[in-house]
Amino acid sequence: MSPARPLTALRALAVTAALPLLLTACGYGSQANDDEQAPVAAGAEKLSADTVRIGYFPNLTHATALVGVEKGIFQKELGGTALKASTFNAGPSEIEALNSGSIDIGWIGPSPAINGYMKSGGRNLRIISGSASGGVKLVVNPDKIKTTGDLQGKRIATPQLGNTQDVAFLNWIAEQGWKVDAQSGKGDVSVVRTDNKITPDAYRSGSVDGAWVPEPTASKLVAEGAKVLLDEADLWPDGKFVITNVIVRQDFLKEHPDVVEAVLRGSVKTNAYINAHPDEAKAAANKALEKESGKALPAEVIDPAWKSVTFLDDPLAATLDAQAQHAVQAGLLAEPDLSGIYDLTLLNQVLKAEGEPEADDAGLGVK
Repeated sequence: MSPARPLTALRALAVTAALPLLLTACGYGSQANDDEQAPVAAGAEKLSADTVRIGYFPNLTHATALVGVEKGIFQKELGGTALKASTFNAGPSEIEALNSGSIDIGWIGPSPAINGYMKSGGRNLRIISGSASGGVKLVVNPDKIKTTGDLQGKRIATPQLGNTQDVAFLNWIAEQGWKVDAQSGKGDVSVVRTDNKITPDAYRSGSVDGAWVPEPTASKLVAEGAKVLLDEADLWPDGKFVITNVIVRQDFLKEHPDVVEAVLRGSVKTNAYINAHPDEAKAAANKALEKESGKALPAEVIDPAWKSVTFLDDPLAATLDAQAQHAVQAGLLAEPDLSGIYDLTLLNQVLKAEGEPEADDAGLGVK
């Protein structure tokens, strides 16, 4: 994976008509589950809003939200302001909810964050924090693929056309010198866009020979006999790349900065808890997943999946810049203007109060 290009390359800029299709999330459908409201402690002081509505995916790359809600960390920071949580199965529906005002703050991947920002002409959303890095692997059928060179002529699944993992795989293919038509997925390697929920079945049936997918799908495939051929973290400087951001509606940020700051305190404290108590946090995340799906992840899936995700507050802004450039290089995206996509003011206040170093916006912050 090539390093981030100079930020001036992103200043030009317009998005192609294909952007709404291009920049989707990790493809699990599009509905939001019913809201869950955390209990508010009696007598707790309310902030400037009665309620804050957050959204996230029920998967491990969104474990900051899963654990923070499950352990009551967010609600503690919010005091008398109620926390209402909704889960989404795909980026487009969460972005739609944010843009329509149905939720206020969301945990979401880099591609839909870019999409939501660009679709509103930079007027509606801001990235206000990082949340997670890593958790993406290329897993393959070891009977058919033993080295990266064996991928030629094989069928490899990605979650969705133009989603974060799809763009990463297309970029990696190009770096190998192979040719693939980005739209159709046809070429030296066949890129098969497959819903993560059915990818294990597709692998089991032989419909695909492997997949470039996030956790826990990668570990589910390994449990089916697949082998990890490549960890995407190995392709990035320092092994870090953004997989989950925290974003907010700009009008909510303007009207209720105290509430946004409280949610960010909860996010920072949740990540600290996850890193200090990984086993307890993993159990809390799995408990939250069980509430969503009715079934907890088995140890052979959640244990390796959990280890491959890094939870951090830094949004790793330069890697979002690089991911946008990979989409441009793949022919799926015209040069986007990401100026102002970040506002890390409140995050850096929280980090300073916690004695942590400030996060950097890589020159893409609000001026």
